[in-house]
Amino acid sequence: MAKQDTIRIGITHGDINGIGYEVILKTLSDPRILEMCTPVVYGSPKVAAYHRKALDINDVSFNHIRSTKELLPKKANIINCVDENIRVELGKSTTEAGVSSFEALDRATNDLQKGYIDALITAPINKDNIQSEEFNFPGHTEFLAQKFDTKDYAMLMVSESLKIGVVTTHIPISKVSESLNKEIILSKIRIIAKSLQQDFAITKPRIAVFGLNPHAGDNGLIGKEDKEIILPAVIQAKKEGIMALGPYPADGFFGSEDYRKFDAILAMYHDQGLIPFKLASFERGVNYTAGLPAIRTSPAHGTAYSIAGEGKASPESFRQALYLAIDVYKNRSIYSEISKNPLRRYDINPNQVDESVDIEASEEEDTI
Repeated sequence: MAKQDTIRIGITHGDINGIGYEVILKTLSDPRILEMCTPVVYGSPKVAAYHRKALDINDVSFNHIRSTKELLPKKANIINCVDENIRVELGKSTTEAGVSSFEALDRATNDLQKGYIDALITAPINKDNIQSEEFNFPGHTEFLAQKFDTKDYAMLMVSESLKIGVVTTHIPISKVSESLNKEIILSKIRIIAKSLQQDFAITKPRIAVFGLNPHAGDNGLIGKEDKEIILPAVIQAKKEGIMALGPYPADGFFGSEDYRKFDAILAMYHDQGLIPFKLASFERGVNYTAGLPAIRTSPAHGTAYSIAGEGKASPESFRQALYLAIDVYKNRSIYSEISKNPLRRYDINPNQVDESVDIEASEEEDTI
């Protein structure tokens, strides 16, 4: 990975009628951010000015540029990606907002692919109004996976205390069971294990794998998936040297605070993982796409139309998404250097590995 004087962070403006610009502006108003990276917003100077005025945010000024070749360090830069006549309608879902969301995302993703920016932060989109012939995906994650020709990836929700990935993402609950098989679960375990090492500098990651059914199936009494699909995937992961354990019942796992013993958790479906995550970490949570060759983060919240333009949106999740993008970039750079010279593996921070917890278990002890 080529080294830059400053890390170039691309930011897509998301839905112009939501809180995207509010959290972007509030984050970039902190002058310390400009010491850490060179941000470039893919959006609209006109729309940014509209939100600045509506929110009375006067301590952010943008350097208007036509391409990343004109980036100025220690400045908040912005590239216009949309029609100059675009109209903001706060709190409303409009076709125009969907088009502008895609135009910014497409331009930023192309620059990310070409290496013109080092990481991408995506502000929230409306997953309905962005749909078109060019964008026919459930969300950012699937779009980026296709753009980078990545078949094996995982949505990983990240906070200071939790990292939770999911096997199935934006599909109906009725489709979850039929979408699970040993190989897809094993693939997600591998992706998360590699990401923890490469992106989070954890040398010996411990991964807890959830069951699908109540009580993790009670040895087949409440569904067969846990015993016949999930457990074999866990066993195979362990044979490959990955420290994975499970399947665990999700309710008891969080109730007993067992999550504190692990570096990451793999849930079987969206709400199984995201409900506990957002209860614990909603304001500071980050959505990270593990497995991509590029770095992409996003705040854990949505467009929040109900408070758009009112100045009530917290920028904390977006700020954490920016911090994480910078950290991952640095960790990947270190990991790349270490991989070239395995004798320097001690450079990975050993303090992040808690050796005090003994979770060695036989295959029979994997289920609880």
